[in-house]
Amino acid sequence: MSTAPTYKPLEIEVTDFGPIAKAKLDLRPLTVFVGPSNTGKSYLAMLIYALHRFFGGYATDPRLNPRSIPLFLYPFFSRFWLWENEREVTAAESNALLNWATHMLMQAQAQDYAEGFRALVPDEVAPLLRLMLREAGNRGELLEHEIARCFGSENTARLVRHGSKHGSRVVLKRHAAEASRPAEPFAYEFKIDCSGDSFSASIPDATPLQIVRADNDPWYHSKLRKLDSLVDEPRDDEEDGAQHHADLLLRSLADVIGTTIVSPLHRVAHYLPADRAGVMHAHRVVLAFLIQQSSRAVLQREQSLPMLSGVLADFLEQLVSFDDLAQRKNKGDWILDTALEKKVLGGMVRAKQSATGLPVFTYQPAGRKEEIPLMQASSMVSELAPVVLYLRHVVQPGDVLIIEEPESHLHPGMQAAFTRQLAAVVRAGVRVMITTHSDYVLEELANLVRMSELPKEQRADLKGANQALSPDDVGVWLFEPGQQNEGSQVKEIPVDRDSGTFPAGYGDVTEALYNTSVEIDSRIIESKNHT
Repeated sequence: MSTAPTYKPLEIEVTDFGPIAKAKLDLRPLTVFVGPSNTGKSYLAMLIYALHRFFGGYATDPRLNPRSIPLFLYPFFSRFWLWENEREVTAAESNALLNWATHMLMQAQAQDYAEGFRALVPDEVAPLLRLMLREAGNRGELLEHEIARCFGSENTARLVRHGSKHGSRVVLKRHAAEASRPAEPFAYEFKIDCSGDSFSASIPDATPLQIVRADNDPWYHSKLRKLDSLVDEPRDDEEDGAQHHADLLLRSLADVIGTTIVSPLHRVAHYLPADRAGVMHAHRVVLAFLIQQSSRAVLQREQSLPMLSGVLADFLEQLVSFDDLAQRKNKGDWILDTALEKKVLGGMVRAKQSATGLPVFTYQPAGRKEEIPLMQASSMVSELAPVVLYLRHVVQPGDVLIIEEPESHLHPGMQAAFTRQLAAVVRAGVRVMITTHSDYVLEELANLVRMSELPKEQRADLKGANQALSPDDVGVWLFEPGQQNEGSQVKEIPVDRDSGTFPAGYGDVTEALYNTSVEIDSRIIESKNHT
């Protein structure tokens, strides 16, 4: 098993989507999108959220459990046949499958399912799994629905960049690094045009498949445990029973291997939109309006309500369940929100269920016994309250938290403090993605990255010493506007050693403002001399 190839990070290529002409990136534990307005930062963040929901099994179908069944397997879950052509598993294939799974799991147990565990799928088993993984390409209608829903669009054709001649294209690509034999990459490709969408899966026969326990992912442990139970299950010698057992084992293996292929897109994702504070304040009014309109639907068939984007709908749905989630989650699971509240908010945010069944959000300033309605708190508190509530009640280690413009309504000092708290969240095992326009966020993030180069004793007295992040954990992607109708280009920017920050162009703005100030001073002096 030591000969298993190393998988390189998952590449995401996006062409002609929204305002974006071309983007190529990979997702890090902390991923940052920065650049001018109207260049596609939120578009790309919402697209990635939709991909998380599709590959992670979030509910495009309400029967799906967001933390259990991936959409890879949904088409096969209600029947024993594995493929749409009803291809059966032979007895020889079934025996090879069970023997390999047993051997692989014995090695996994011996290593205590440790991070870094790898298992190469043998040639006699891999063809079965490749066929199953390719079937994900037949689920294009589900992916199209999820993307359109997240954007609140009637169809995905509306998301194609204006001026594009070939439509949008989204490609997920993963290379397997193996010195002994070059391999073509895995690729899932989704195309959008006016004539219809298509989703295809390319998994070449020569490309190796493997199981990997990596990436600080807590879900792998539970997936391998599930395989344990299937392997240990008594075998039925009857043909139908043996076929059923092989089918179940293949589903679970395809789940684990498919997870490896699209990692980290298999993770559960949560999206906090830019207008989250306003939605929190108005959630009761919005819900009342929707209920009122739904009760009049029969009388208003010819009237169409404006569509609510999926990210807002998901956020609104989560808001109304905070109190219930608080009751179901064990106290002490998550303590980072306490530090966030103490160090940034200066008080505690609370969610309580009202007599109507909807939550009421309040804020208790530090040192005071009484609470005040959240809408009477400062804009900074209102803006960060959803982040606190999500960390306390919803987000778990291994999840993804996407936050649009976390710096909104924050003083520069608080922006730096909040950036340090986000780094602490990342270090605790949550993957974070943000869109930002803040140079203060980038500068503090650069400090945390550069700080990781110092020995612990040399950084102990610096702010953020315990939140330092490795350069490999952080990816900052700059969205650069193109010429008219050309769309934006997206590229990664590393830390600039001379300036000590991520060069996002803010220095040019500062320099231009300074030069204008100097020119004004010069003209004022000149005008006074003339008088």
